[in-house]
Amino acid sequence: MTIDAAETETMVLDSVDRFLRAEVEPHVRHLEQNDIYPTEIVERMKEMGLFGLIIDEEYGGLGLSTTSYVRIIERIARTWMSLSGIVNSHLIMAMAVQRSGTDAQKSEFLPRFATAELRGGIALTEPDAGTDLQAIRTTARRDGSDYVVNGAKTWITNSGTGNCLALLVKTDPNAEPRHKGMSLFIAEKGPGFEVTRKLEKMGYRGIDTCELAFNDYRIPADRLISGAEGRGLQQILSGLELGRINVAARGVGIARAALEAATRYAQERKTFGKAIHEHQAVQLMLGDMATRTEAAELLTLSAADAYDRGARCDMEAGMAKYFATEAAVTNSMDCMRVHGGYGYSKEYDVERLYRDAPLLTIGEGTNEMQRMIIAKQQVERNKI
Repeated sequence: MTIDAAETETMVLDSVDRFLRAEVEPHVRHLEQNDIYPTEIVERMKEMGLFGLIIDEEYGGLGLSTTSYVRIIERIARTWMSLSGIVNSHLIMAMAVQRSGTDAQKSEFLPRFATAELRGGIALTEPDAGTDLQAIRTTARRDGSDYVVNGAKTWITNSGTGNCLALLVKTDPNAEPRHKGMSLFIAEKGPGFEVTRKLEKMGYRGIDTCELAFNDYRIPADRLISGAEGRGLQQILSGLELGRINVAARGVGIARAALEAATRYAQERKTFGKAIHEHQAVQLMLGDMATRTEAAELLTLSAADAYDRGARCDMEAGMAKYFATEAAVTNSMDCMRVHGGYGYSKEYDVERLYRDAPLLTIGEGTNEMQRMIIAKQQVERNKI
């Protein structure tokens, strides 16, 4: 019997829902508040194949569509946003290889990424280079059959517990335009690759976000993705489209979690002799929260569909990322207002949602940058 894509998606979603209810929900508050890495949960995620969700089946992945991936990430983020980041950063790395790698690189690395034998993320950001990736200073100099890397990276997800990164460097620091001197490598941990510090964060806790130093770190030349220098920026920007769709899905997850919590509490809490959902002020908030959440989800699914079709989707991914993450921030605040003083207490999940949401407006390109991308594409696609 052949199982079609819709049936596969339903089976995976049901499995993820059971996993989240039984093995994640009971432990989130303890792990998050104490900033403890969820080792056992990650091991179960490996067993379930979650690190190979969109890696092609021929390489041992599940081969799901981006649309299915979005629905899974939304569910994970609704339960605990940090877990969705552990998956997302890893899969951006994997997609850089799947889309741009040589046949040999795909055969060697994608099966190991799918099982999470090799697990990690993307090493882009530097102390003086965030959204402006062309300003990076980390260099890779060819030396025989290797490249020698020197420099530093910061805000790198999965770099503490992971063992491999897609590393963006300058192979020609003097190139003009600057992007022609940028290259992307598959970088496994080894001598000269040092994790210097785990960063302490307001939210997004329980996940390892670190600073890295590279001191004469050697990478074999055959780890240069695509085998050609100067293509790194284009390769990682394609991955960041997927990353922005993922962040949008996380935004939908937090927005929906806030909506569900506010709706539930509004029916339990009574003031002036009636449940607070009967008060007009609360009704207005719930109405706005519900509308924001549905609109954010539709934008995110639209961007995922464009990505699956192979269409250019920087505008669609930017719209989804911008709107969904702002919806997450606003819904988390409104949820706190519905809860009143209790929303400020660590006894409720509301305060975690409120701390997690703002990061989404910054990561994978700030929302200010998304608005600029959207505007430029709006003009480009509608020239007179």
